[in-house]
Amino acid sequence: MICVYCLSHVPALLTLDIAGYAGRNMLLIVFLILTVQSSDVFQYVWGKLIGKRKVSPAISPSKTVEGLVGGVLTSTAVGAALWWITPFTPLEAGLIALVINVMGFFGGFVLSAIKRDRGVKDWGAMIEGHGGMLDRVDSISFSAPIFFHIVRYGWVA
Repeated sequence: MICVYCLSHVPALLTLDIAGYAGRNMLLIVFLILTVQSSDVFQYVWGKLIGKRKVSPAISPSKTVEGLVGGVLTSTAVGAALWWITPFTPLEAGLIALVINVMGFFGGFVLSAIKRDRGVKDWGAMIEGHGGMLDRVDSISFSAPIFFHIVRYGWVA
């Protein structure tokens, strides 16, 4: 239920009426998904490269502090670089990317804890050591509502 409600904010982005941005709302979805998913990938990569300290071995044994920081910072730069597909300035895009990347981490972390508690931790092996297809939506589950409301209250007239 958490995922369904939270993920419903992704298509809801298409309903926003942003001045000077008519017909381009699909690009907001592209921005959200590319930014948050790149954070997941970069967290994994940085964790493998330089990760030493585990964030919480009992909940997510492969997540490291170094991976978290490196992944969030790298994907924040990705979000800032994608400013041109959004109604945001480069600085706004970077700040929004930072917020949704942090929320994406918490989404993955909380839903990992719920799945581990229910005994369904791994949904597949789409990417070795990185979970299955349903694990890809964990981070979007927490970042989508935040992103929607930032855009809704910051850019809709």
